[in-house]
Amino acid sequence: MEHLGGKVAVVTGAGSGIGKAVATACAEAGMKVVLADIQTDALDAAVGGLADAGHEVAGVRTDVSKEAEVIALRDAAIARFGAVHLVHNNAGVVSAGPIEALDQATWDWVLGVDLWSVIYGIRAFVPVFTAQGDGHVVNTASTAGLASSAGIAPYNVAKFGVVAASETLALELHQAGSSVGCSVLCPGAVNTQIVYAARNRPAEVAAAHTSTAVEDRFVANAGSLLANRGKDPAEVASMVLDAVRTNRFWIITHPGWFDVLEARVAAMREGRLHTGFGG
Repeated sequence: MEHLGGKVAVVTGAGSGIGKAVATACAEAGMKVVLADIQTDALDAAVGGLADAGHEVAGVRTDVSKEAEVIALRDAAIARFGAVHLVHNNAGVVSAGPIEALDQATWDWVLGVDLWSVIYGIRAFVPVFTAQGDGHVVNTASTAGLASSAGIAPYNVAKFGVVAASETLALELHQAGSSVGCSVLCPGAVNTQIVYAARNRPAEVAAAHTSTAVEDRFVANAGSLLANRGKDPAEVASMVLDAVRTNRFWIITHPGWFDVLEARVAAMREGRLHTGFGG
């Protein structure tokens, strides 16, 4: 989808971080943008900022873990702007703890937001793109969908699932000779607030949740890493739009991860566990 001007984008998790940056980049490229987020104050601020800058935008509060709300988001975008050409299934949360100690409500929450929302987005938007013969899907996975890290099992499982769903969609589109594109975004460290996702934890999930030392260390260490060494979300947004324009499937934000993946494959050949950056 080389030409973006005048087309319509829908971005979830658009109240902050990568989603807000992608929504901004789409607007600055001349697209009409529908921003979705569950956090109303952040969503309103993001929409207001783009509208004040003269862009055609709309905001739809959406709980992406509920398929009916993703469908309503699609319908709201079409009702407002007449079409949709790009969907970025980007909303994400993370929760940490020992895998054997994580409660069911936490698993359901993380998988609902991080994986099921992508599946719902594919089911809602791809038939529209296919019917109009034009469109592109971007799904946000993570480098955690390429190699697992200890302490964040639901996030790892969800992000591996997003990579698998994206590859499957891309293969099926290719086999069908479709003009619809698909990309999977695998960010490394980006300066976002995802480690503080507990702010949007539903009441029933919060009630079942018990904090652990693993979680406390994760929030402290990952929060510091993202804030001090994470890429600017605007840089990631530029990569996303370039992938849409050129129909690039993989969007790997940090080249050092190719070395990690080579080490992972080497460990597979030897039948041993790959333990991270050190191999």
